[in-house]
Amino acid sequence: MGAADVEAVWRIESARIVAALTRFTGDFGLAEDAAQEAVAEALVSWAVTPPADPAGWLMTTARRRAIDAIRRRAALKDRYALMAADEEAVPEDVDPDRIDDDVLALMFVSCHPVLSRESRVALTLRVVGGLTSEEIARAFLVSVPTVQARITRGKKTIAAAGVPFELPPAAERRERLGGVLSVLYVIFTEGSTATSGDRLVRPDVAYEAIRLARTLAALLPDEPEVHGLLALCELTAARFPARTGPDGEPILLEDQDRRRWDVSAIRRGLDALASASARGLGPYGLQAAIAATHAAAASVEETDWDRIVVLYEALGRVAPSPVVELNRAVAVAMASGPERALAMVDELVATDRLPGSHLIPTVRGELLARLGRHPEARAELELAARLCTNQRERSVLLRKAAALG
Repeated sequence: MGAADVEAVWRIESARIVAALTRFTGDFGLAEDAAQEAVAEALVSWAVTPPADPAGWLMTTARRRAIDAIRRRAALKDRYALMAADEEAVPEDVDPDRIDDDVLALMFVSCHPVLSRESRVALTLRVVGGLTSEEIARAFLVSVPTVQARITRGKKTIAAAGVPFELPPAAERRERLGGVLSVLYVIFTEGSTATSGDRLVRPDVAYEAIRLARTLAALLPDEPEVHGLLALCELTAARFPARTGPDGEPILLEDQDRRRWDVSAIRRGLDALASASARGLGPYGLQAAIAATHAAAASVEETDWDRIVVLYEALGRVAPSPVVELNRAVAVAMASGPERALAMVDELVATDRLPGSHLIPTVRGELLARLGRHPEARAELELAARLCTNQRERSVLLRKAAALG
């Protein structure tokens, strides 16, 4: 068995292994370190002697590494004596319901509000998703030492804050769940529309977020917003095959070949949306409903833009933000024409709701172009290009500006 086999097993089993070790040791940082040591040992050992039960081998080896670490901590001798007197203290046949609770607890710990957003994302991808520091660094276009520092800082913060390894009390679980969903959404959006670099879409990052969202939906089947987020991700990812050309250049929604949209992803997204709708749509569910409206249309012209406007109005009431208002303006322009939409965008400009973002000048430039105000439109699109940090998006903006003469 080679490195690829080790990676595959780790990607599938990492959350269960780290969760079980954290329950065993009571120390999140120690559990993650021990699991990583087991993976490093597997890279050498499995090439010589492939294990019959790879996941069990990783769990057993990681538990032994954890016990070794505890032995080295003089201040924890008594605790070691209690835990390590019998290495079989943790049974091999673990209650599946307890493991599920531990994986869920692991998600809540990795996304704890005491952590910075960067640490939450890095820890979630590392300990729940099973990605290496190198993979996380490539995904977010940062250096490996930066990722490692975020993970180390996150583990130290959790230890210093005394964050318990347990499910949050019922009274605060819904609020804490929002933090977990937010982290998964950040990971997905970075994959679906990269904030920087020379690629518009990073499918590997987006699909990892979807995998984690599916895990969360299986663990919390009665939470509508979990299904709403999963639906939103699936329906958005369904467009990936049509969003870029052979050279990686972005293809705008109105120019996409909808026959290339992933029908299976649309079907999965609609199923998840149905699960969310049965319990009441929240912000993620409403965004998924908007994505479903796009998926149901054969073209931009045949899209039910009036329904999309209504959905954005509802979204603006439950989760108000300038981005929601900007997207509502785009829908209004498609449903009723650009004049009213331009007034809405100008209100965002007047109140400086999205300072430094390329989104407002992008939309404003499009609306001005539709109104025939080409010099103003060109100036807005050129401004948007200067503010945009994704090279692919920037090239589209400059090409549009140049086309206006």
